Amino acid sequence: MNEPVPLGGDAPEGVRGTVLAIEDDPISQALLAGLLEGLPGVRLLQAGGADEGIRMAREQSPDLVLLDMKLGPASGLDVVRALSERIASGRFDVVLLTGDTLSMEVLKAMSLGAREYWPKPVRLPRLLAALARAAARPRA
Repeated sequence: MNEPVPLGGDAPEGVRGTVLAIEDDPISQALLAGLLEGLPGVRLLQAGGADEGIRMAREQSPDLVLLDMKLGPASGLDVVRALSERIASGRFDVVLLTGDTLSMEVLKAMSLGAREYWPKPVRLPRLLAALARAAARPRA
């Protein structure tokens, strides 16, 4: 699951970069891949759990991390805590994804540097705007 998903086609101007989706639900993984399919300037990496996601974020330095808040035994908050130094230094943006309403865990993760909170399902215009912002931002 740690291999990049090849993407092709035409991307809107300014949309480029690497997206790491840390998501344990195969349907949600497929939906994210489908949203980004056809964008030549975008590389999608997928991690199926917290530990794999933390490792990939450290090794791959994505522009944008899409982080499911419920990852089985771990939580999105655990991932944000593990990556908090990199998030604070501006190495990548983190967007929290959840099917639930706004929770204390989401608020805590945002206080540690997660940039946004999106309810599922992810909408393409919002995803493209976040990726364009993340890719345009000077990297630490």
